Amino acid sequence: MSTEVIVASEERMKKSIASLKESLSGLRTGRAQAGLFDKIKVNAYGALTPLNQTANVSVPEARLVVIQPWDKTLIGEIEKAIRSSELSLNPANDGKVIRISIPPLTGERRKELVKQAKSQAEQIKVAIRNIRRDGNEELKKLLKEGKITEDDESKDSTELQKKTDSYIEQTQKILEEKEKEIMQN
Repeated sequence: MSTEVIVASEERMKKSIASLKESLSGLRTGRAQAGLFDKIKVNAYGALTPLNQTANVSVPEARLVVIQPWDKTLIGEIEKAIRSSELSLNPANDGKVIRISIPPLTGERRKELVKQAKSQAEQIKVAIRNIRRDGNEELKKLLKEGKITEDDESKDSTELQKKTDSYIEQTQKILEEKEKEIMQN
């Protein structure tokens, strides 16, 4: 009974880590990455469609992204979606493909991005701690209902804390890697 609480809590913590990785992958680091365009939606045939479902996104050089639409009639919509995104990029359209040169980041912009990454990581740490709190409350409820013993509640609470510490540590490592990536020239 109480192990279900720990398993469910750990699943939620894993989802929080996955969410952090996904959100940090969208932060621009000064190097071209196809993942930068994962959140961009294109108006294709009257429906908002993810860019990677309307075109091939490739990175032939460190600072260049090439987007080749499968349907050439969508090239204007793809260009418009990129321009209106929060990436602040300037796509060049030659009628067949869209080329996007990724400009190097300024020192000030790098600091802003690191600050943004830290904020996202902190939100995940808070979420993980909230998951621990929910798990502990559930364990106390099971104890009160007589479904587990005090020893089980104490042991499981300690196990939940260990898992929390582990996921907080993972969050910190992910943040440090992203910080290093952003600050590299």
